[in-house]
Amino acid sequence: MRDAIVIGSGISGMVTAIKLAEAGVHVLLASPFPSERSQSVMAAGGINAVMSRHEEGDSVSAHIEDTLKGGCYLAGEEAVKGLCESAEEIIEYLEGIGVVFSVDEAGRPARRAVGGHSYRRTCYCGSSTGKQIVSALVMEARRLEAAGLIKRALGKCFHSALIKDGVCYGALFFDEAFGNISAEYTDVVVVATGGQNALFGKTTGSTQCDGYTAGELFMQGVELKNLEFVQFHPTTIETSQKRMLVSEAARGEGGRLFYMDNGERVYFMEEKYGPKGNLMPRDIVSREIYSAGKDVFLDVSFLKDSDIESRLPEVRDLCKKYIGIDIAKEPIPVAPSVHFFMGGIAVHKNHETNIRDLFAVGECASMYHGANRLGGNSLLAAVHSGMIAAREIAGRDTKEDRPDFSSAAEEANRMLDKMKDTKSVFPVMYIRDMASETMNKSMGIIRSEESINEGIKDIDYYLSVAERLSYDNSVLPYFNYSLTGILTLARAALSCAESRKESRGAHYRSDHPDTLDDYAAATVISYENGQYKVRFDKENEYES
Repeated sequence: MRDAIVIGSGISGMVTAIKLAEAGVHVLLASPFPSERSQSVMAAGGINAVMSRHEEGDSVSAHIEDTLKGGCYLAGEEAVKGLCESAEEIIEYLEGIGVVFSVDEAGRPARRAVGGHSYRRTCYCGSSTGKQIVSALVMEARRLEAAGLIKRALGKCFHSALIKDGVCYGALFFDEAFGNISAEYTDVVVVATGGQNALFGKTTGSTQCDGYTAGELFMQGVELKNLEFVQFHPTTIETSQKRMLVSEAARGEGGRLFYMDNGERVYFMEEKYGPKGNLMPRDIVSREIYSAGKDVFLDVSFLKDSDIESRLPEVRDLCKKYIGIDIAKEPIPVAPSVHFFMGGIAVHKNHETNIRDLFAVGECASMYHGANRLGGNSLLAAVHSGMIAAREIAGRDTKEDRPDFSSAAEEANRMLDKMKDTKSVFPVMYIRDMASETMNKSMGIIRSEESINEGIKDIDYYLSVAERLSYDNSVLPYFNYSLTGILTLARAALSCAESRKESRGAHYRSDHPDTLDDYAAATVISYENGQYKVRFDKENEYES
């Protein structure tokens, strides 16, 4: 293996690049923004691992079972087994590169409880675990940049993959500095572009993660998987720009959810699910908050001020800054918000897609979480998936012959020029806003055939006018050319939701509330001649 391109510089992208570079592969690490601006820095709660000195009764097998159960047994058992078995080694790796975990009295990484887990196994760095991991990985990447093995390419926006006869040979990128699209050739491309937040507008995540890459690859023949499973985080606060996450760490430290009824607090999760009710899986907690039909609050004020300061400082600062609340004295008003996407690019256990030499890692790849993700498993999967992909790629042969895709770059640039002269009543950003409104209505916490079909009708209309819109020259050309890919991904997600006529995990349909054996399989969707074709993967073809 001679070289590789990694698209996306969050945790999964950096881990892939670092591990490839350590194996002697030259890596182009391409992204619009620096790693410090990736969504990875927002990960707060922690990273799961059953350590050698674990809580009594806990085990790796228990972590595996919790993960499979939380995902309603749609995730591949062998993949989940590999994820959980690698966890302690991953913690040791992160410590070795400078991640400073909070520690217990014995100086070992401290662990907290998070939703869906049977035991306390989530290691953390206060409530800024993602930020700590990103900082450590940035330093590792810089070391390998200095050695000439990683080349950073900032200001590069993905346009499309270079695919011929089912094999990937590189990608087209829009370069902000030069204002044009050019081809980058390579032996392997790794996509690490995160989830699909912009489909839903105001979420807990970064709108940099807009799903365009998955949508464009889908139109190029890459299969997608489990798009109907969208996780709502139960505890967020609203700001003018986005929903801000009140970390699950707050409930892990004993935080209690309640609403007021006739002047009395009703701890509804504990009443229905017992003492650990506040730490039920996120889909359950979100639906209960939604169904309460009242303002819901999260209370941590009974904790010692010193414990709040040492364990939840970011939560305290967040609430004080954005809603003027001191969590040591007042409860936090919370509501669910779109937070994580279990669905994405379909990959095999080695993280390769159905296109040879095209890989996907991190949240953009659907692999470990099934129908719902457990708290603390996202950071673990981000690191693990990067390591798995790098290990596979490093052993690949170098491509001796690479087709010439210069005509594809020329055509893409002609399309950019054409967009500047196209006029219509609606600008691109207006359609993006309307599409996100549609997705929130159609793919919310509780769905129905009626709401899903209304969404399909709306998105189909937006797609029908996408090439006749008034493109805004005041924004990056990326926002113009990415519209069709984003809308196509939205349409694919709605198709998956319409096809799954049951309720499972994060997909709840009021018209089909039961979980049915007929749907005990991953949803796989392909795009052929403008048609969306959904099938249920009962042969487990993506678990090999």
